[in-house]
Amino acid sequence: MILGGLVISFIMHAIVPFPEHDHPRIFDHLVTLIITIIVWEGNLRIDYLLNKKHPWEKNAMSRVALQLPISLTYSIIGIMIPMFISMYLFDNFVCTIPIMRREDVATSSTIIGLMVTSILLSTEIGIQFFTKWKKSLVEIEHYKAETLQAQLQNLKNQINPHFLFNNLSVLSSLVYKDQDKAVDFINQLSKVYRYLLDNRNSELVTLENELTFINSYIYLLQIRFDTNIHFKIDVETEFLHKLIPPLSMQILIENAIKHNEISNDLPLTISIHIYENQLVVSNNLQLRTNHEPSSKTGLQNIKDRYKHFTERELEIIEIENNFVVKIPLLNN
Repeated sequence: MILGGLVISFIMHAIVPFPEHDHPRIFDHLVTLIITIIVWEGNLRIDYLLNKKHPWEKNAMSRVALQLPISLTYSIIGIMIPMFISMYLFDNFVCTIPIMRREDVATSSTIIGLMVTSILLSTEIGIQFFTKWKKSLVEIEHYKAETLQAQLQNLKNQINPHFLFNNLSVLSSLVYKDQDKAVDFINQLSKVYRYLLDNRNSELVTLENELTFINSYIYLLQIRFDTNIHFKIDVETEFLHKLIPPLSMQILIENAIKHNEISNDLPLTISIHIYENQLVVSNNLQLRTNHEPSSKTGLQNIKDRYKHFTERELEIIEIENNFVVKIPLLNN
């Protein structure tokens, strides 16, 4: 800022020389330096405040449209007030400045000040874009790594060999008891794995597609557990176009089955509905007597994927007789 102020001061005196007088030239340099510091520091503060409420990454064009008039207006005020004060002091303590010269100085000071502000804003905007671009590259690589880990975790912990083993056991008994139902079971099982294959690399899927998959998944569970498991699904059609990470509902349903008793005496009820633009999955809480402490791997899996798309977080509510998870619904 000091160097910039001195450069501006020499430029001003080269363009609009003051009348000859005996006062030290340092007075002119000092005034220009003060104006430069006021304009420079003020614009940096404006940029800092706007970063909090209108960050560059949200809408760069609206940020430029907002910051430019604010900064230029501040710069004009920051130039004119100190300049008129300095002229008043100059007139009273050094010598009277001619009216024409006064106007030349005011015009030149304003033009140079606005040019400096424009250069400063251009530099600041360029730095902001470069910084955000560099940061985004790092985040993309980080996200790719976490996505691969999440996909691997899904394969290892959610759609695991036990799932296939259990369903093959159910299928083997159905073949002898009810061949028509066995055919339906095979069709639904194939739909489940088709969905897994089709969306294994997808970051987000529509709620409608996820529900179609869940219906096939639920069919398999109800054949396996019979009347010991119940599902209540109430999702309005207006939310079907919303997006969620694939397998989110399946992870929550699998968690409920994994950690709770399921029997004739203790049937498990799982509810799926929408509340305040969130998908709510809840179940009655009847923990297994020999259950192991939950590692919460499935929930962490969903959290890790969500944080790349929204600042909204999962809500996990555990009360005496109920376990509720609320996951945000995302827009296109």
